[in-house]
Amino acid sequence: IEGSGSDSGIFSFLDVVTLCRCAQVSRSWNVLALDGSNWQRIDLFDFQRDIEGRVVENISKRCGGFLRKLSLRGCLGVGDSALRTFSQNCRNIELLSLNGCTKITDSTCNSLSKFCPKLKHLDLASCTSITNLSLKALSEGCPLLEQLNISWCDQVTKDGIQALVRCCPGLKGLFLKGCTQLEDEALKHIGAHCPELVTLNLQTCSQITDEGLITICRGCHHLQSLCVSGCANITDAILHALGLNCPRLRLVLPLLLNCHELEKMDLEECVQITDGTLIQLSIHCPRLQVLSLSHCELITDDGIRHLGSGPCAHDRLEVIELDNCPLITDASLEHLKTCHSLDRIELYDCQQITRAGIKRLRTHLPNIKVHAYFAPVTPPPSVGGSRQRFCRCCILL
Repeated sequence: IEGSGSDSGIFSFLDVVTLCRCAQVSRSWNVLALDGSNWQRIDLFDFQRDIEGRVVENISKRCGGFLRKLSLRGCLGVGDSALRTFSQNCRNIELLSLNGCTKITDSTCNSLSKFCPKLKHLDLASCTSITNLSLKALSEGCPLLEQLNISWCDQVTKDGIQALVRCCPGLKGLFLKGCTQLEDEALKHIGAHCPELVTLNLQTCSQITDEGLITICRGCHHLQSLCVSGCANITDAILHALGLNCPRLRLVLPLLLNCHELEKMDLEECVQITDGTLIQLSIHCPRLQVLSLSHCELITDDGIRHLGSGPCAHDRLEVIELDNCPLITDASLEHLKTCHSLDRIELYDCQQITRAGIKRLRTHLPNIKVHAYFAPVTPPPSVGGSRQRFCRCCILL
């Protein structure tokens, strides 16, 4: 590189590691490499995660208003004090990931609220000290917020959600996985104030019911991705509401009726789902590739029969998970033998499935991966002092 006039432009294409190495080459390169304009996007995840707060403070002083995106994912040593300094220095930050930064508290969100009005994407997943106070602060100071991840922040309740959505009408992505205190009332606030919502993750929010999800359907017509795995109180009734109100929904966990582009559906632990859902799937979802029905205890061979005769079965369906479905028998395997694209089937703890049934399936689909569990056979008495060892692990057939 020669000629200082164009050097800074070249340095702007380099990542963190390369910039640091260039800074050690010479004095002139040091000046260029460490120029704040080259540090607009920083992700330390693949570089160094055992950093201390002072490193974040130094970065913020160097970058100043240039910094737009920063990921501190997994940086356990970074706390509120460092992030206050960061907020004061980097007031143009738009994307910030603090996923797994378990030291931070509501104080960090107060700092972001006070100094970072341009913040659009914030990831606070697994920051378990975060409470409703953080959401209230963000609502007051970060009105441009588009995506927020507070998965596993299990102190958050409907009051925090209400404060957030009332002042952040542009929210497009909301990740609430593991927020176990959330009830239908929280979903009513989201449905009423988030018309632009595209992605909503409610996995293991076990208190929500059809009532709350119906309000999401009625208010969030742009919804494309919905995850409700582990929400045992929802029933088939919600599918009709989703189909009528959310025509853009593609990745539905669980699914809606009128989404013909649906490719993946996760209904794991939705214990009230019945064969009726599979009938609708077979009719309306010709592109379905991956389906999880694990722990759907009401599913029977008849539901699988409809699925196996549907348009997705012959050319599209690649994975079906049926773990802990006690009513499933070898008959279901017969219904799936024409699914020529089927690559994997999960059958752990399906007690009516037999080795013979799996063998018959393999005659039609010789390359299929079948994951199943069979209780170990009682070992015969020892002969001649030798003892046969029996594996008690799940076996890959």
